[in-house]
Amino acid sequence: MSTEFDVVVIGAGPGGYVAAIRASQLGLKTAIVERENLGGICLNWGCIPTKALLKSGEIFEQLSHLDSYGLAVEKPSFDFAKIIERSRGVAKTMSGGIAFLMKKHKIEVIEGEAKLEKGSPAPKVVIALKAGGSRTVQAKNVILASGARARNIPAIGAVSDGDKVWTYRDALAPKSMPKSLVVIGSGAIGIEFASFYRALGAEVTVVEAVDRIMPVEDAEVSKAAQKAFEKRGIKFRIGAKVTKIDKTATGVSVSVEVGGKAEQLTAEKCIVAIGIVPNTEGVESVGLTLDRGHVVTDKHCKTNVPGLYAIGDVAGAPWLAHKASHEGIHAAEHIAGYKTPNVHSPIPGCTYANPQVASVGYTEAAAKAAGIDAKAGRFPFKVNGKAVAAGETEGFVKTVFDGKTGALIGAHMIGHEVTEMIQGFVTAITLEATEEDLHGIVYAHPTMSEAMHEASLDAYGRVLHI
Repeated sequence: MSTEFDVVVIGAGPGGYVAAIRASQLGLKTAIVERENLGGICLNWGCIPTKALLKSGEIFEQLSHLDSYGLAVEKPSFDFAKIIERSRGVAKTMSGGIAFLMKKHKIEVIEGEAKLEKGSPAPKVVIALKAGGSRTVQAKNVILASGARARNIPAIGAVSDGDKVWTYRDALAPKSMPKSLVVIGSGAIGIEFASFYRALGAEVTVVEAVDRIMPVEDAEVSKAAQKAFEKRGIKFRIGAKVTKIDKTATGVSVSVEVGGKAEQLTAEKCIVAIGIVPNTEGVESVGLTLDRGHVVTDKHCKTNVPGLYAIGDVAGAPWLAHKASHEGIHAAEHIAGYKTPNVHSPIPGCTYANPQVASVGYTEAAAKAAGIDAKAGRFPFKVNGKAVAAGETEGFVKTVFDGKTGALIGAHMIGHEVTEMIQGFVTAITLEATEEDLHGIVYAHPTMSEAMHEASLDAYGRVLHI
């Protein structure tokens, strides 16, 4: 059992375990410390199990309009316990896969909770072992990938009790299906849970503090998303400030102020989805620079402490698994002296509700605010042949170009499986594609991705099918 490594990674989420694999591939002796489950929140209590739930909800919801496809099924029903069991099984499978990868790449896994102490050439890692006792290891470099946890606001009662007030973790594995929910926050987490529980029949109300849902998205997408979710029966309170969450005999009572007027929202459960808090406990003693709790890093993920890197949620927004993995790879390669390509690739955002939402780069409003002569194009799925044939006509694709250079600088989508389509635009922006490049690409027919072509054409008055 070694005490010295080239790299020690703290946290085995999608940033940490990928960083460890890449470091090992580059010939660095590597260890990884994890206090709970390999795969971190993403694989065990976030990205992966939520998608399993959403798939169950999507299929069940489709049963209600099978007649439009010429099909029929009698008395559709669901077994909530089995839906949860399947989701947990998917998470367990994925976590087991990470254990295999660690073994394959000869990465030592240390189970326990780490804290940093001053050392040279990098901080020492002192681990309270899960099995008992402690262990101190020294590395030439340490990568901090400790992630984040759900934000609570005790002053208003927004604190998980695992019963009536939930965070994402509680919402992933409840004991029974709630009949009604209030969801506080309309970001990706809040909207995905609202979509899942509504698909199974719960009465759902989403509360958002600002003047539109999904506020990080393009305004047109936000508007279309709210309309689509309301059509499915989800209710919204927009521009609403939550003042108190009280537990009652039958559930919760959520006090909100909307336009200066007080309202009471009642439900069996309340999901608090109002952001995250970085896990930076145990780093104070090494003099690490923080900004509102997040670790400050440079473009190579280096901190102000020699030999210490930070990646993923603990290092700030966007709080996305693929951003963490990208940073983890770059940090490992920078340590090894390997030149990383495409360091500045844009980070796409995806929400896996029904309908899905995906975006990358500038919104139209942000581009104009930055002084860019923005040219926007749009194309609706309702006139896309594949979408019509599949019965998935809701939504559209929107592109944003720099009017002076022709460069694609943003793309925004809402509709069926747009989270798969967005990667085409991510690649285009990374490769600095212009409108000429995108106009000249041949798209397979019939595909929903043809809407990407048409939206690019529309920005320059060349759209073909509308």
